[in-house]
Amino acid sequence: MGAPTLRESDKERRIRERRGLLFEESRAGRRGTDLPRSEFPEAIFGAEAELRRDRVDGMPELSEVEVVRHFTRLSRLNFAIDLGLYPLGSCTMKHNPKVNEWAARLPGFARVHPYTPDVLAQGCLELMAELEGMLAVITGMDAVSLQPSAGAQGELTGIMLVRAYLAAKGDPRKVVLVPDSAHGTNPATVSFCGYEVEQVRSDEHGCVDLQYLESRVNDDVAAMMITNPNTLGVFEENVAQIARLLHARGALLYMDGANMNAMIGITRPGDAGADVMHLNLHKTFSTPHGGGGPGAGPVAVKKHLEPFLPTPRIVQEGDRYRLEDDRPQSVGRVRSFYGNFGMLVRAYAYIRAVGAEGLRDSGTMAILNANYVRKGLEKVLHLPYPGRSYHEVVFSDREIEKATGVRTLDIAKRLMDFGFHPPTVYFPLIVSGALMIEPTESESREELDAFIEAMKTIVEEARTEPEKVKTAPHTTPVRRLDEVGAARNPRLRWKP
Repeated sequence: MGAPTLRESDKERRIRERRGLLFEESRAGRRGTDLPRSEFPEAIFGAEAELRRDRVDGMPELSEVEVVRHFTRLSRLNFAIDLGLYPLGSCTMKHNPKVNEWAARLPGFARVHPYTPDVLAQGCLELMAELEGMLAVITGMDAVSLQPSAGAQGELTGIMLVRAYLAAKGDPRKVVLVPDSAHGTNPATVSFCGYEVEQVRSDEHGCVDLQYLESRVNDDVAAMMITNPNTLGVFEENVAQIARLLHARGALLYMDGANMNAMIGITRPGDAGADVMHLNLHKTFSTPHGGGGPGAGPVAVKKHLEPFLPTPRIVQEGDRYRLEDDRPQSVGRVRSFYGNFGMLVRAYAYIRAVGAEGLRDSGTMAILNANYVRKGLEKVLHLPYPGRSYHEVVFSDREIEKATGVRTLDIAKRLMDFGFHPPTVYFPLIVSGALMIEPTESESREELDAFIEAMKTIVEEARTEPEKVKTAPHTTPVRRLDEVGAARNPRLRWKP
């Protein structure tokens, strides 16, 4: 692999990329379609005459083919898991099987209205009830709510449940402990729920420092949030001991299920003592990871937290199902209607298709692939935590930056020239110049070999041609951006 050997001329590139914004392409009088004047009286539209306008000034004027080509070109600039390796660490960008899309588009699922009465939505309710049961078994928990519509909302719901449970006992407490390697949503969730955030440091192996934790857990602590495997790609082997330590002082253990893909079918958080956790269906159960949506973040709990789950709850009576709202201790609704149903269908189809053995295989293959990448790159990039990797591996730019001035961002940008999406960069924060790579179980050995070769090539370029890396990407329609300037001086509206 490598950069193209034939260099494109500036003129060729200018002609090929001549298109601008729709506003810039607009030409007065061009139309995609002409709608006939309405035959209905204006009064039925409800708005007062002085509030209505005949036209919207400033809108671009183009033909239909120009509009279609514009948005088609934009869509082809997107990178997707269907195009190649998408190694975003902690995001688990795995393949989305197309049979899931077929299932979600079945008319009885795709066309069901949110207000459909329970008696006419028995198939949907049965699917959700079965999915709740399967997720409970997979996680080692007693009950599940499918209502949260994203991982972050599932996380928020989980800490709301902790607070409601402790408040019912007479003391909601004040503090939630969060590891220094945690996802950024963890401290945000804690603050949203009215708790104080206290950071727990990691030890030299990248795990929670047990000695420090023991000195900090007291009657003020409501819970600890922990991700396992954590964001360093390290498995928290002392998680059961952490749970016992918290439970002894009346606190709860929240398990951030973002990295469940490395545990699925292998071990269960509930068996290790977790009281509550969320799942990211787009990460572990192959539903799409859309730009801001769609998503689903079910929350699973042990029996003592079940009364506090969001309403409505799915209740089975004989062979019939219904939604129940009469739950006096519930935290209430956390989403309109009941969850992001299309995502639930996709996750259900995935679990049914692969079965228990397939889920375990996906977890073991994800671990194998992460360790394969680690082994392939550990001699060319600095590995701050050299122990066994699980779902992902975290490198840093420490040595390459010191020797050449090439930094993590430069490596990520140059990787785009090789046809790969960059990995997660500069996270977790406790690793300076972090490169966080998660190949998932979707990738073949050949694809991983190509990625490793590309990374080795970039490291060699950093030593021999550092400016080539520092000025990358070179083959993308948009070259290196001034990201700091864009963040400080954003241009959010087009002006002629």
